[in-house]
Amino acid sequence: MSKPILIDTHTHVNFNPYKDDGDEVIHRALKNGIWMINVGSQYSTSKRAVDYADKYKEGVYAAVGLHPSHIYNEKFDEAKYEELLKNEKVVALGEIGLDYGEDDMTEETKDKQRDIFLQQVDLARRMNKPVIFHCRKAYDDLIELLIMFSVGCAHCPHACAPGLRGMVHCFMGRWSQAEKLLEIGFYLSFNGLITYARDYDKVIEKMPLDRILLETDAPYLTPEPHRDRRNDPINLKYIAEKIAEIKKIKFKDVAKQTTKNARDLFRI
Repeated sequence: MSKPILIDTHTHVNFNPYKDDGDEVIHRALKNGIWMINVGSQYSTSKRAVDYADKYKEGVYAAVGLHPSHIYNEKFDEAKYEELLKNEKVVALGEIGLDYGEDDMTEETKDKQRDIFLQQVDLARRMNKPVIFHCRKAYDDLIELLIMFSVGCAHCPHACAPGLRGMVHCFMGRWSQAEKLLEIGFYLSFNGLITYARDYDKVIEKMPLDRILLETDAPYLTPEPHRDRRNDPINLKYIAEKIAEIKKIKFKDVAKQTTKNARDLFRI
């Protein structure tokens, strides 16, 4: 297989919307030079992501983890996730994180999310895997928790505490929050939202290209010009094109650097 042109660092072909044509979607993406990381959100979808990755010699990888929205109906079984993380095609733990998006969110609920978050971050460190973070309306708490694991970053801006590295997927925060995450040593990832919302232009303009990653979050957040359809990894090119437009640089430069970023972070 030829080298990738782009790498979709966060997609979900392992989710139910692809139950009838997942392999077809993957083959189409690979044929067009797009590699991918299928990301789990609970044990069942994590296992399915691993199963997909095992079917392909290269170009298809997996991340496994328990999403904050699922901690109320699934207990975090560390041993089961640790076993999945031993697979060489599993390149990250995720997606995990904090989600304060519900109106009835209580401090008790937030505490439970933070506790499960910390358990999984500790597992990622022990297994020497990067982490894919989900964050909604909780960036300040996420930053505070990550700083706890980031001793010494002031002396080495691209290295967090031993064994902890990763990306914040679908970044939707302020530039001041992005600055803190970059200072700690993390990458930020952008998806189809940036093709139709201008809220992220300032962050993308200011961010160094060597800290940006691309994702589709498929089947969600389909970019222009296909917003009325299911999202697929093949749509990743539209995100790369929009970043090139915002930063006033060439598409090939975005493709080259973001692919290098993904390879460096996930060691693929």
